[in-house]
Amino acid sequence: GMIGTLPPEIALLPLVHLDLSKNDQIFGSIPTEIGLLSQLQVLALEENNLSGSIPTEIGLLSNLETFSLQKNKIEGLICSEIGLLNQ
Repeated sequence: GMIGTLPPEIALLPLVHLDLSKNDQIFGSIPTEIGLLSQLQVLALEENNLSGSIPTEIGLLSNLETFSLQKNKIEGLICSEIGLLNQ
């Protein structure tokens, strides 16, 4: 599995499905560049050591169908941009 932080360069990949769940080896914050993954449908990051807040850029992921972050160290309020996502 992946060890370390999520690099901003992740936005350069043509990802539709990003599942790094149950890794427990990913730490740091979710990069704001995640919002550039315009085709992303699945973002599964549960059971890691991610911290900080959820970036508002998540609201740009108009194709996102699944977003999971449970069992991390995320803090703060859930950004209102998440409410703009399709259900």
